[in-house]
Amino acid sequence: MSKVKIESHVDVAILRLSNGVTNAISPELVDDLADALDQAKEEFKGLILAGGSKFFSIGFDLPTLLQLDRPAMADFYFKFNRTALNLYTVPLPTASAIAGHAIAGGTILALTADFRFASTGRKLMGLNEVKIGVPVPYLADLMLRQIVGDRAATELNYRGDFLGAEQAQKIGLLDDICSPEELDQKAIERVADLAALPPYGFALIKANRVEEIQSRFDEKGSVKIGLFLDCWFNPAVQELLQEAAKKF
Repeated sequence: MSKVKIESHVDVAILRLSNGVTNAISPELVDDLADALDQAKEEFKGLILAGGSKFFSIGFDLPTLLQLDRPAMADFYFKFNRTALNLYTVPLPTASAIAGHAIAGGTILALTADFRFASTGRKLMGLNEVKIGVPVPYLADLMLRQIVGDRAATELNYRGDFLGAEQAQKIGLLDDICSPEELDQKAIERVADLAALPPYGFALIKANRVEEIQSRFDEKGSVKIGLFLDCWFNPAVQELLQEAAKKF
């Protein structure tokens, strides 16, 4: 059973993460997300990434990933980055509808969208990688700095703290906050408005927005992936990751 469901809303598709309550990012979820994206971009004019009411996504599935040897982890991490880049560069209007916590890798997936909407209530977002011994992934760092600016991104990355929805909106990480009942519809309306425009001009405008980050990742991504893996398999970091995995 696929861990990503495609929900049709006329010209807009919701790609809904469906991997239990936490929507932990496992190898299977990444494969299913890549397949869902390939299908949806051929059949729809706009896309929304969504999760569950408790967790948009808790981030990497640490209990599963810590069982992988380096080649298997490298395969997962490469595919995760490639899928995130494909989400970020897809030539369609996109949004993230964040009804639950978006932690670490969950925030990274949210960053791939053109717009981010969250529901009211206690919703935490942030990149806490530094607290468990690994760097914020290079692609995520690039996207975050484009969205919130260098100063705010540096503060988030260095401290690894989580933000509530209001704080996230204040720095530009979120575009809007609405009631849980309105969340999906708000995202659908924003994407549908853009999807109704002539697609060729929109695709080129978006390509202009994403091309620098795509170019930088294409140039340096493989080296950065190797450095991340070096850090991941450092014995001291493995101990920190094992402790973090106990919270799953």
